[in-house]
Order: sequence, then structure tokens, then C-alpha cells
Amino acid sequence: MASVDHGREPCPHRIFDDVGGAFAMGAVGGGVVNLVKGAYNAPRGFALASAAEAIRREAPRIGGSFAVWGGLFSAFDCALVAARRKEDPWNPIISGAATGGALQLRYGLPSAARSAAFGGFLLAVIEGISIMLTRLTAPPPPPVMAMAGGPETGSGRGSGDASGDSNANANAGGQESGSIWGNVFGGGRKAEEESSGSPAMPDFGAATTELK
Repeated sequence: MASVDHGREPCPHRIFDDVGGAFAMGAVGGGVVNLVKGAYNAPRGFALASAAEAIRREAPRIGGSFAVWGGLFSAFDCALVAARRKEDPWNPIISGAATGGALQLRYGLPSAARSAAFGGFLLAVIEGISIMLTRLTAPPPPPVMAMAGGPETGSGRGSGDASGDSNANANAGGQESGSIWGNVFGGGRKAEEESSGSPAMPDFGAATTELK
């Protein structure tokens, strides 16, 4: 898998950052849930007082549970980063499995194994969705435009440049054949005439030499 940049704080600062963020998320989410439950289960006329009491009693406990989970997860993640010398989606997946297993270890190995499998699967789903959303929201690469007077590259050259290059190559080949092979076999001028398409010029010097 390719490496993924989550934009997180470097280790070990991310441990404290994740502990605080997890506590806030758990406290706020647990407070909202217990607000609804306390108001729903309260006797008539005591809905507000019962909801406030439920928030005061349950929100810190839920926030503490989230903070423990977030702290263990970040600690395992930083340990994997230090051991593997890279950050990729495998680090959070393994960290989620290790965190789930460590939190359920007091209930026995079977319970810890089930919790580890669930934690690893949950983090794998989260990482997969994150990678998919990153690829879907990534901007397309800019098109390569042909620059006038720029460097001659394979993608930016037009048909005119290609035809000019072919003509230049043909002329160079004709001159080379005329200068080397033409002196030996006398066929250089014929190649030049065929490549240029112009009529052959009479060779007065050769005729004079024959007459002499």
C-alpha cells in the first residue's frame, strides 16, 4: 500500500493530542446521548433536572473511556512508526487490533482475540474509506500544453516540427551520402536529386573532362 499522510502531529505529541481529542469526543457524544435518555426516562416535570444529572454522571465516564482508547491507539501507532520507520495504512490497522486486544485482555485470551480482530477490521474499513475518498477528491493532473519556442519534448512538438525534423534528417542524410559515398561510388548527387525532387543539372565539368 502507498503511504498515507494523515496530517497528524509527530510522535510523541500526537499521543497527548489524541487523548484530548478522544476525551472531548466521548464527553460531547456521551452528553448528547445521555441528555436524550435522561429527559426521556425522567418523571413528569423533572425532564431538565434528570437530563442534567445524567450528563454529569455519564459524560465524564464515557469521555475517559474514549481517552484511554485514543491514548493506547496513539502509543501503539508511535511504536510501530519507530519500529517500521514509515507511516502507512498498516500502522493504524495493527494499532487498532492491539488496542482492542489490550483493553479486553483482563477478560481472557478468547475475549481479547475477538476484540483485537474487531478493532483491526474496524480500522481497516476506516483506512479503506479514507484512501478511497482521498483518491476521489484528488484534483486531476494538469494537461501538458505545447509551449511555443520551448524545449522540444516528445509531447509538446507539433506536426510541423516533426516534418521539419524529418526534412532535416533527410537533408543531412543526403549531404552525408554525397560527401562520403558519393566520392567513392559517384551516387551522392543522385540521392540529392531524388530527395529534393528537382531536375538534374548538367555537369559541364565532367563533359569537358571527357572531351579532353
